[in-house]
Amino acid sequence: FARMFVQVCLYFYCKCLWRCLKFVVRKLTGQCELQRICYNTKPGAARTMKIEASLKGSKSKRLQTSVNVHPDAIEKTIDDIMELKRINPDINPQLGVSLQACLLQIVGYRNLIAEVEKLRREPYDSENPQHEEMLLKLWKCLKPNSPLKARISKQWCEIGFQGDDPKTDFRGMGLLGLYNLVYFAEWDTEIAQQVLTDSLHPKYREVTKKELSHLSKAEWEKKKFDKAIGYSFAIVGINITDLAYNLLVSGALKTHFYNVAPEAPTLTHFQQTFCYLMHEFHKFWIDEDPLDIMEFNRVREKFYKRILRQLQNPEMALCPHFAASESLINM
Repeated sequence: FARMFVQVCLYFYCKCLWRCLKFVVRKLTGQCELQRICYNTKPGAARTMKIEASLKGSKSKRLQTSVNVHPDAIEKTIDDIMELKRINPDINPQLGVSLQACLLQIVGYRNLIAEVEKLRREPYDSENPQHEEMLLKLWKCLKPNSPLKARISKQWCEIGFQGDDPKTDFRGMGLLGLYNLVYFAEWDTEIAQQVLTDSLHPKYREVTKKELSHLSKAEWEKKKFDKAIGYSFAIVGINITDLAYNLLVSGALKTHFYNVAPEAPTLTHFQQTFCYLMHEFHKFWIDEDPLDIMEFNRVREKFYKRILRQLQNPEMALCPHFAASESLINM
């Protein structure tokens, strides 16, 4: 109880001290916290995340709720913030522009989570022509020279589904898994086809004497194929969709999206991130050189932690080579 009492007192002391410090700094600089952030931090994740933290941590309810407004209400929200902070917009025109860019990203990220969640919760329906059309498009993009003989077919195993009807494999991620796989196959076709080929046809490799001395005969029988030990492409794609989804809802992807999306991040940004994660996981899987597919969860968890560490860098942009990741407008 004594420890808890001390912690509570320390919390309120620090909170009061912090507010006093902010008051003193404002009097000395003539600028509120939002102004200091916008004027002293370059555009991107560093600025937007500081603005978001400042608004959420404000004692004003109007400022706290400003991160949850509808996109159409952002301009009105900026006017309210300027009025509340007693900032003359004619003297500080750049502040309004910067705040608007930040709020578009903040609100857009929240809306993106809702859009992704909606797709994840929508089950695959074989009676829905649009769902069926997307599924067939996936096959055509990945296997353009191999016609699908029937809708229900063992051929689906050739692109990494578990059985003769892929609809059962989408249960975990719903339509989101299919959307991501189709986007990867359609817009990053060459890489998607190469990853699929590698996952189906691991190559023989020579083992070094050092490796051989540490392997049993049974292990060597597993290891004698190339580092690209076969895995189910589609199933792994659905699993990486789950990984991307967790990064999104946890807020970890804010760093990336705030750096690559000048305004509101969209579903396309999320799908491009999925493409990057698929490509990077494939390389990571090869480098990890697992004994068999039973090591998938271990490799996935290690890969997930590596991505999380990268996203802790406020300058991080996971896939800057995509068209949507052009340089941010200097706002």
